[in-house]
Amino acid sequence: MRINKYLAHNQYCSRREADIFIEEGKVFINGKVAVLGDQVKEGDEVTVEGVRQTNKITYAYYKPRGIVTTGAQEDEEDILMRTEFPDKVFPVGRLDKDSEGLIIMTNDGTLTTRLLDNDVEKEYSVTVDKKITHTFLVHMRNGVKIKIPTKSKGSKWYTTKNTKIRRTSPDTFDIVLTEGKNRQIRRMCAALGYSVEKLKRFRVGDVEIEDLKKGGFREVSI
Repeated sequence: MRINKYLAHNQYCSRREADIFIEEGKVFINGKVAVLGDQVKEGDEVTVEGVRQTNKITYAYYKPRGIVTTGAQEDEEDILMRTEFPDKVFPVGRLDKDSEGLIIMTNDGTLTTRLLDNDVEKEYSVTVDKKITHTFLVHMRNGVKIKIPTKSKGSKWYTTKNTKIRRTSPDTFDIVLTEGKNRQIRRMCAALGYSVEKLKRFRVGDVEIEDLKKGGFREVSI
């Protein structure tokens, strides 16, 4: 792993700050001054002059509806504007403004990779605008063709992965995703002629929202 990425992932500093520390000669690998581009191998001892490694911390947080996960625009609030955490943390993944529920907040960069890149289950409770049919459940379970935005500000067609879904009332269902395309559940429902009225995420991997109140958080181990 490159030295700047190593420092960021192990909670010494951000990658940009790491580059500065390296250029200033404050980073050492096995006692030798590191340079930009150096690789850290298993068993190497890394130290940063004047900087202590941050203790890793993770919280389960209940994001209320009406605030964005991060990057608030004018007249918006994001999680860190709304809630003060005891430690400097960032969200893993996101929930759109109109959705609510469980967000993992952490200062552990390696956790982001583990949760977003390894098909970790995320479970949601969804209320739609009309009675759910068997056909709707079958299509949602077997994959729905939706249009998703691209980095070039265009869009492309995408077929969602097979998933688990169960109806919980005439107009509500629980669904498990192992992917996280932009507004995926809303787009899936819209493609089948339904509109989402309420969407709540209540589980990420083994972490459940349990009795958290909106805006509340608790420390968890993942």
